[in-house]
Amino acid sequence: MEFDTIAAISTPLGEGGIGIVRISGPDALSIAEKIFNPKVKKNIRELKSHTLTLGNVVCPNTGEVIDEVLLSVMLSPRSFTKEDVVEINCHGGIMPLKRTLEAVLDAGARLAQPGEFTKRAFLNGRIDLAQAEAVIDVIRAKTEEGLKVAVGNLEGSLSRKIKKYMDGITDILARIEANIDFPEEDPEAFISRDELYEMIGEIAKEIEEFLREGERGKIFREGLKVVIAGKPNVGKSSLLNALLKEKRAIVTDIPGTTRDIIEEMLNMGGIPVRIIDTAGIRKSRDKVERIGVRRSEKSIEEADLVLLVLDAVTGIEKEDEVIIEKVKDKECIVLINKTDITGKVNIPFYEKATGKECIGISAKKGIGLKEVEEKIKERVFKGEINTTRPLITRVRHEQALKKALASLNESLEACRDGLPLDIIAIDVREAWEALGEITGDKVEEEILNRIFEEFCIGK
Repeated sequence: MEFDTIAAISTPLGEGGIGIVRISGPDALSIAEKIFNPKVKKNIRELKSHTLTLGNVVCPNTGEVIDEVLLSVMLSPRSFTKEDVVEINCHGGIMPLKRTLEAVLDAGARLAQPGEFTKRAFLNGRIDLAQAEAVIDVIRAKTEEGLKVAVGNLEGSLSRKIKKYMDGITDILARIEANIDFPEEDPEAFISRDELYEMIGEIAKEIEEFLREGERGKIFREGLKVVIAGKPNVGKSSLLNALLKEKRAIVTDIPGTTRDIIEEMLNMGGIPVRIIDTAGIRKSRDKVERIGVRRSEKSIEEADLVLLVLDAVTGIEKEDEVIIEKVKDKECIVLINKTDITGKVNIPFYEKATGKECIGISAKKGIGLKEVEEKIKERVFKGEINTTRPLITRVRHEQALKKALASLNESLEACRDGLPLDIIAIDVREAWEALGEITGDKVEEEILNRIFEEFCIGK
């Protein structure tokens, strides 16, 4: 497979200690020769791979010195893309980076597309597609635990699990083909209907269990959507501020102060949480407040978890009953706020009235907030976050696994119905192809383009 030579700035634009311009492709070294004057009188092609060399970047047309830099050469195949790669470590400012990139492009490189370096690493066989997607998950990790999951996938933990399923399916297909083509010539390859059913069923069971356990991985990538809901003036904004440990939302004694949703990202015991404060839900003649209430109701519908806040001073009122009805089918924890005023609250009474688990808190004094964090962690991960096992971090992976499982279940049904082996093989092969969408063994160009469009230009 042949590619042209691409280049891009691989560090964020702005002021900093270092900025990097990356070049990859067959002409990377010859382009570097045109724009780099080393302090030691050596030809670039004589430089040892994976070492740094001090020198100046110059304009290829005028010879003007642009910046003093460190240049690194990484020769194929020992580079990120498995091509010849040159990285120019400039001073981290907008102008030196911009001028250096211009010099590289003038010398013959093409500006890279978003994610094109990683795409080349995939196309050149250095990483598979799941590992390529893990690159962006590493960059966007929001918590230490999320980073561990992304790094595990980058190192191939998810890929190895998927490959194991694919190898098992390949074995089944080989046995089926042997039975169809050479039914009497290879007795060891013969497989009975019962054996075939058992082999397919075992892989289907493993995939089903992985889907059940691994789907929590999406939380590490996207964040758990937690919505704070309740009537006006119950302490929702105070709770948001207390959880964030900063005054993010305006807090007053006037009901209806919050007119719109406020969303922030929070690290809650290793779980990235998208915490959303909503407008108090009540009937209102105020047009703006009504819009806020509708948005609150929509946020509740879309939430992974609702924190319903009740007032320990007023108890459960009609406005509360309306909201309790709205969250009856949602994953929900009820927080009885203002316990600093009332003292102890009757938790069993509230749990019976709401049908939900309840915790007494004081958002103002910070009472009970640690218990709230622990309960959220318990609800999502059953009390223990295990980032050593592969987790599904993307909807695309989940859909492919579900498609593979559906095909395997159809092949099991075909076995039970006594259908011919070649019909069973069709469903089994479809399962392999669905799993191949995760690793990239079987993937369409359109999906590839969509995946790498997520990346920044320099990655």
